[in-house]
Amino acid sequence: MRSLITGGAGFIGIQTADRLLGKGEEVVLLDNLSRKGASKNLAWLKERHGDSPFEKADIRDFTRMKEIIERYRPLDTVFHFAAQVAVTSSVQNPKEDFDINALGTLNVLESIRQAGLDPVFLFTSTNKVYGGMEEVEVTEEETRYRYVSLPHGISETAPLDFHSPYGCSKGAADQYVRDYHRIYGLRTLVFRNSCIYGPRQFGIEDQGWVAWFIIAWLLKHPLTIYGNGKQVRDLLYIDDLIDGMLMAIERQDQTQGQIYNMGGGSDYSLSIWKECGPMLEELVGSPIPVRHDDWRPGDQVVYVSDIRKAARDFDWRPSVAPREGIAKLYAWASENAHLFSE
Repeated sequence: MRSLITGGAGFIGIQTADRLLGKGEEVVLLDNLSRKGASKNLAWLKERHGDSPFEKADIRDFTRMKEIIERYRPLDTVFHFAAQVAVTSSVQNPKEDFDINALGTLNVLESIRQAGLDPVFLFTSTNKVYGGMEEVEVTEEETRYRYVSLPHGISETAPLDFHSPYGCSKGAADQYVRDYHRIYGLRTLVFRNSCIYGPRQFGIEDQGWVAWFIIAWLLKHPLTIYGNGKQVRDLLYIDDLIDGMLMAIERQDQTQGQIYNMGGGSDYSLSIWKECGPMLEELVGSPIPVRHDDWRPGDQVVYVSDIRKAARDFDWRPSVAPREGIAKLYAWASENAHLFSE
């Protein structure tokens, strides 16, 4: 089995590569190394598995993408993770955000189509395609917001509402990936991810908030909470996400062309500071000072994934609860604090 992973040196990419290489499969990594920690992730992977094919390339370069796809044919699977991942960055530079997320995804799809290849193509989208969901009724409780009438969370049938340039670019890519199955017969899968976290995540303030909270505390950087900290997200540990991707691929006769919300679901949800904060303070053994700022554009008061479709179609359920997963992430970050200060 040969897999191409775009964004292969990023958090999800490197952990997916590690899993596949551990199974004895062949992996080709593609990354432009623009993200913090990418080179360190590659070095870590090499220590564990030796050399794997690596292409330093940018998905915005269509000619280069076509060359790489041709060079490594045939491909059994393409994991498309390369992306601009921050809402605030998309607001500051919407053209770059579009070029990476929308045009870059189209470049990868077209490279595969023009080469006449037939891999399973798995794309990681985002819950931001549902927008701010202002029409969904929520109630405010002491430590969190909660949906009034959606106990299982937001399903894949919820209306799309691309709020923020990031939501627009990822949403456009999301729909292109789906349509390439309908129009061209590519065996595509779309995972609309919620908050993915775990070791080897070099979180920043704009993205990867659980990891960023821990890293900021370790480096004694100030923490800013946007809004009141009662915003709710469902957390999904990286191992659970990879399990889900591989299970969906194994059942691709049933899952191809489908879209799945992938998160921790209602059981693994918590508010970003009112509930997560005390959990972190318990781990570090001291209070964590924070400052507050205005809400960010398109920030959802509550987002919880309804993950029952994934359970029905490929028998997947998350198994790592937030308290356990955050403790694992904190242990890794504490043991590797030098990686963040360099």
